[in-house]
Amino acid sequence: MLSFPYVLLAMALVATLGASFRNVFIVLGITSWPLYARVIRTEVLRIKEMDYIRAAKALGMKDLRVILFEIFPNLINSVIVIGTIQTATMIISESFLSFLGLGVQPPIPSWGGMLAEGKNHMLDMWWLAALPGMAIFLTAMGINLFGDGLRDFFDPLKRKQL
Repeated sequence: MLSFPYVLLAMALVATLGASFRNVFIVLGITSWPLYARVIRTEVLRIKEMDYIRAAKALGMKDLRVILFEIFPNLINSVIVIGTIQTATMIISESFLSFLGLGVQPPIPSWGGMLAEGKNHMLDMWWLAALPGMAIFLTAMGINLFGDGLRDFFDPLKRKQL
């Protein structure tokens, strides 16, 4: 799944299923799950080798209890950070698909659709394309900065320095 370009897969799936809000939502979910799976798997492999996990098992904790009370709380931070960063990626991907006419269809508003409508009027009414483009940019940047702030907030090494 990671070796196949997700934009090409998203375009093919939306073209096959049809352009609608529900289909775009499904396609973006299908194309984004490998990142979560890879990060969670890596974190679980790292966490399960920690000393406190070994100590919990040595004390006789059952596997389900170790997962729920020791591993899962340490995964939440990574998932939250990845989720905020992926939100910006999903906004840009939806805008891209809508710009091509494969995303959300009118009358449902979409920044990509607004960009597509405004591209024909770039010389006489430049703001029709510029404002949705700026909205996409500012929203994606704001969400990424928020995710970066969450990463710094949840990072235990940075917390010790403060």
